[in-house]
Amino acid sequence: MSETKVVKEQKFKLSVKEMVYIAMFAVIIAVCSWISIPTTVPFTLQTFGVFCAVGMLGGKRGTLSVLVYILLGAVGIPVFAGFSHGIGALLGATGGYIIGFLFLAMAYWLLTSLFGEKLPVMAAAMVLGLILCYAFGTVWFMIVYTRNNEAIGLWTALTWCVFPFIIPDLLKMALAILLTKRLGKYVKL
Repeated sequence: MSETKVVKEQKFKLSVKEMVYIAMFAVIIAVCSWISIPTTVPFTLQTFGVFCAVGMLGGKRGTLSVLVYILLGAVGIPVFAGFSHGIGALLGATGGYIIGFLFLAMAYWLLTSLFGEKLPVMAAAMVLGLILCYAFGTVWFMIVYTRNNEAIGLWTALTWCVFPFIIPDLLKMALAILLTKRLGKYVKL
């Protein structure tokens, strides 16, 4: 086996400690999703949990944490908003926003891998990720809503699903960055 292959294989191994942190943040995202104000698209703290996961664990581990969270819900554990779960929740009108959390985490991973984890990079990566999450979730919402009800326009979908969430999500992002900067030193990976 060549040295290059050995180095590449070692890069993707996770220690038990890393796996515990990944699982712990998947649970934190779940708990944050249960804190909810029901609306067409519920107000939850899910995005706060996702921002904390990527901020504290970094892009790769944070993305894995989001993936574990989504898989837990997909197999039937009630981790989504309103204690919902299953493939039906993911394929429902708001499921695109849950899947969009992966895009958020991957955008964070990509940008911080390229430019480091300085505060402006972290903030820009989270904003870009949030935009990707909104975009994917809104398109998904429009498709599912149209299939189940009647056609809606982009403006209507944005009015229902994005505009009311921008300021709360930016506040959650700011709090997550603050916590990451204050408590991140205690997350030893």
